Amino acid sequence: MIARRLALSGLLCCVVFLTACGSAKYEWSEANTLNTVAAYQAFLSKYPDDPHAADAKTRIAQLQDERAWSTAQATSTVESYQQYLTAQPNGTHAQAARDEIASRERTAAWQSAQTNETAQSLEEFLQKYPTGTEADRARAKLKVLAGYRAEFGTAHSQKTADRERDALAKRFGKDLQQLVVLEPDANNREYRITSTPMSESDANAACASAKQAGQSCKVVQTTG
Repeated sequence: MIARRLALSGLLCCVVFLTACGSAKYEWSEANTLNTVAAYQAFLSKYPDDPHAADAKTRIAQLQDERAWSTAQATSTVESYQQYLTAQPNGTHAQAARDEIASRERTAAWQSAQTNETAQSLEEFLQKYPTGTEADRARAKLKVLAGYRAEFGTAHSQKTADRERDALAKRFGKDLQQLVVLEPDANNREYRITSTPMSESDANAACASAKQAGQSCKVVQTTG
């Protein structure tokens, strides 16, 4: 009699075990069919120690990553991609998000440089983005805006050049941009007293004004 009860108890346990296994298998199949975060989370809450638990966690992470990426792409702004990176710093699309941010920041910087279109704004753009199509266009614009100088004379020494620059500044300070002294280089053996970089038309006007006052002057192209 005791043996019969033990056998019945063992059989009942096997039935319960098999039923539980069958239920877990069925619900895993259902979760796969639905393929949603909610479905996998429901499976995990019921079967946290099931062999498929690790797969469920992986799929939840993948679905959350894809959802965050879709949200970022929907608005496609620097802010939306930054939000994606905050939520998914090691996500599948992390590098793509960083690339999108860099591209949009570069585009915004170039638009700003074009809107201002000053030598300073173009130089600032080139410092940050020295290569690429926009950089080539920035250099071309910069050459037009600040590709020339008005040169007023030369000197053998720094001291003499500084003295002549100061004298010229007193004479033409109201009509000229800041005067500078350029040190000798590979193409010029003497110190040169010149204007700061300007457009060709401004350099021509500066020289014309200086010549009317009896000051020698010539327009030269900048060399950097």
